[in-house]
Amino acid sequence: MLSMRNLQFSGSRTSTPVMACLGMFVAFLPVTTVSVSLPAIQQALDTSASQLTWVSSAFQLPMAALILTAGVFGDVYGHRKVYLAGLATACAGAAVSLSAQSVEVLWVGQACAGLGSAALLPSTLALISHAVPEPRERATFVGLWAASLAAALSAGPMIAGVVLEHTTWQWIYLPTVAMAVVTLAVAMPLVTDFRAPDERRLDWPGQITAAVTITALVHGVIEGGATSFAEGRVVGSFLLAVVGAIAFVLVERRSPDPMLDLSLFRRPAFSATALIAMITFLGLIGSLYVLSLYFGMVQHLDTLHAGYPLLVHCLMSLVVGVLAGRLMHRIPPRVMITAGLLAAAGALLALASIDADTSFGALAWRLALLGAGMGMVLTPLTATAVAAVPRHRAGMASAGNNAFRQVGGALGPAVLGTLLTARGTGTLPEHLGDAGVTGELAHRITGVANADGLAAASRMTDLGDDPGRALGALSESFLDGLRFCLIVSSGLTLLAALVGVVLLSDSGGRR
Repeated sequence: MLSMRNLQFSGSRTSTPVMACLGMFVAFLPVTTVSVSLPAIQQALDTSASQLTWVSSAFQLPMAALILTAGVFGDVYGHRKVYLAGLATACAGAAVSLSAQSVEVLWVGQACAGLGSAALLPSTLALISHAVPEPRERATFVGLWAASLAAALSAGPMIAGVVLEHTTWQWIYLPTVAMAVVTLAVAMPLVTDFRAPDERRLDWPGQITAAVTITALVHGVIEGGATSFAEGRVVGSFLLAVVGAIAFVLVERRSPDPMLDLSLFRRPAFSATALIAMITFLGLIGSLYVLSLYFGMVQHLDTLHAGYPLLVHCLMSLVVGVLAGRLMHRIPPRVMITAGLLAAAGALLALASIDADTSFGALAWRLALLGAGMGMVLTPLTATAVAAVPRHRAGMASAGNNAFRQVGGALGPAVLGTLLTARGTGTLPEHLGDAGVTGELAHRITGVANADGLAAASRMTDLGDDPGRALGALSESFLDGLRFCLIVSSGLTLLAALVGVVLLSDSGGRR
């Protein structure tokens, strides 16, 4: 529990950090709300696997591409203005999604909400850094900031479950609209403003090249998984991403006022946190994406019951994240981050052994361990990134760290969704043969799975005289893909742990 001393702040020292935490809640509420609703969205809008992946990526992509620009806008025009604009934009995006009747409109709403979240992430952390300059007290609020993120992820599955039990999927966005409106109204008179002490300018060449690089990379991964990585437009996307990345480095090195000062990467703590954030979120968000599909397609759970296992994960991450903020000055960040990543890697490896009949209890302890591991990572990782740079660069450090995190988050569903489809469809003919499904029926099922994914094949109306055989084969194929994805995620998390051991010092960059 927080001591009274920690809570006895006045004025902006209390109100600004509290409103920043509420802003984080609004920013991340759509993440799990949408992820557990993907099966319902796919069924209602009759989307392909690629289109469904873009529902998640349409939110993550602008977050990743525009976070750095949001940090610069805050330094130039004031982080309060960016924070309030982020709330308004997130609200508008949720409102568009609330009215969506097609997947294309849903993409627009998700992208708009992602743009709002891109503004909220760096501005909220920068507001906390300015309002609470003392490192020990700031670490406490950073812990609450991370806990707000986890709280939003925890609330999402339950909100979606209750909504979908009583009405249509569009209404999962109503709580985000309401929360954003209330937070915006309360924050306007309470949040104090600040901007960077030096004269900063907008770095449009850097922003354009960063956005092109990230968009091209994610587009190539998603479309390559849906069609072929040898297809011309997919190869073109990857080439554009490479050219964009080279151009970004060149323009940032020559810019008199870069969006991301590349000299920050000379600080091992900053480099380590950026790399760990990207690798970890690639595995984590991707794993949650494929697990949400598993609950619907294999275990045939409705959204509310599918939300219970994810709730266990998110609540454990919330509790451990708060404790991690309190322990940061007793335990070196490198120890906490490495231990958390090792626990998460073990949990993902344990999840790779699940099958169609795995009980809630067997899932719960694995997801609880995953949540505990991530709770130990997120708070010290964020605090270390901010502490590794001068205070007036806190907005840039926050934006940079979150940009790498969201690049990983945007790539996660795309990469693991591609691996899931490739592995699952690759083993489908064998499972169909073992189930006694052969000939023209097997050919049609395989064709639909290759074109639109395993979930689309499971919704086929003509699965033969004994549909249970074909559905069983599809479930086994899905499990093959799921297990492969979880093993890959575990390996990525171990790689992140190795980065922490090598690059992080025991001080974690504290200044």
